[in-house]
Amino acid sequence: MASFSFPITTTAIVILLLSLTSNVFNNSAAKHSHSSSSGKGIKNPRLQKAYIALQAWKRVIYSDPNNFTSTWVGPSVCNYTGIYCAPFPNNTKVQVVAGIDLNHADIAGFLPEELGLLNDLALLHLNSNRFCGILPLSLSNLTLLHELDLSNNRFVGPFPNVVLSLPSLKYLDLRYNEFEGPLPPPLFSKDLDAIFVNNNRLSNVIPSNLGSSSASVVVFANNYFGGCLPPSIANFANTLEELLLINTSLSGCLPPEVGFLYKLKVLDVSNNKLAGTIPYTISGLAHLELLNLAHNMFTGTVPEGICVLPKLSNFTFSYNYFCEEQGICSNLTSKGIVYDDRRNCLPEKPLQRSKKECDAVDEHSIDCLAFHCGT
Repeated sequence: MASFSFPITTTAIVILLLSLTSNVFNNSAAKHSHSSSSGKGIKNPRLQKAYIALQAWKRVIYSDPNNFTSTWVGPSVCNYTGIYCAPFPNNTKVQVVAGIDLNHADIAGFLPEELGLLNDLALLHLNSNRFCGILPLSLSNLTLLHELDLSNNRFVGPFPNVVLSLPSLKYLDLRYNEFEGPLPPPLFSKDLDAIFVNNNRLSNVIPSNLGSSSASVVVFANNYFGGCLPPSIANFANTLEELLLINTSLSGCLPPEVGFLYKLKVLDVSNNKLAGTIPYTISGLAHLELLNLAHNMFTGTVPEGICVLPKLSNFTFSYNYFCEEQGICSNLTSKGIVYDDRRNCLPEKPLQRSKKECDAVDEHSIDCLAFHCGT
């Protein structure tokens, strides 16, 4: 599975912050107080609040092997490593802490309630650290936050509902943590561009309002959802480009509504318990580049309509029970398509299942309606 990492340079952060703050402040600046602070040496009340928050955070950092926070001393918070300031658009002479980037710092600690004082933040990037515990409810004060990346940490507890209260949020990355329990349906009512929740301990079924989001990338892989992929997935049609549901215990049949996602480039439902035939509607996904159906219980024919998709470059359907490859599907090498058709029931191909395995599945026809995967 691809890592879907989005590295960002210091220069890029500064440019992005200037752009983001000019947009989000215009909508929300009136909500924030301009009251003075009693802090010594800091005349800017916004930077005074940032100082209080960052010093409180430093006190609950227990390991910093790369000394990222060694510069977090004194009132000049804009000079702290990983802290990025930008002008306040309504008064460009005023600097605010608009971004924090501690990606790959290997810091251990937790997030204190005082982080809620950083209500000018547009970016919070904490990828690849050892932060633990639960997210403080005070994060709901970060009403300008546009990007939240908490991936590759040790956060625990139920899905952090506090992120649902962030009105400006567009990018949410919670992957590789220990969050558990169900996904809240309101997650898919938010105007998010990207949702990454893979590699947690999330369970229950995927909410039936899944397609209510406007995201272009949705990654649920390596969780414990079970149940069916809701037909409401069709509502993603105007935005979704990448859908990764690897190893999520999905069952039932792949709904034909998947074929309505006309912008889709990547579809990976491998390592689940999906059954039945491949929906022929997938043959209409003209932008599809990667299709992975491996390690399921699909049966029937691999339709030629999929194999002739104009942009398809990688098609994996190994470890299923397909009994026929239609037309060019039996010779995808001739089209330059990387493929894997091992461990199926294809009579003319090597490395297939035994006749006994194939006959046992062939004796039991699949009724997709029996899975009760309705809306």
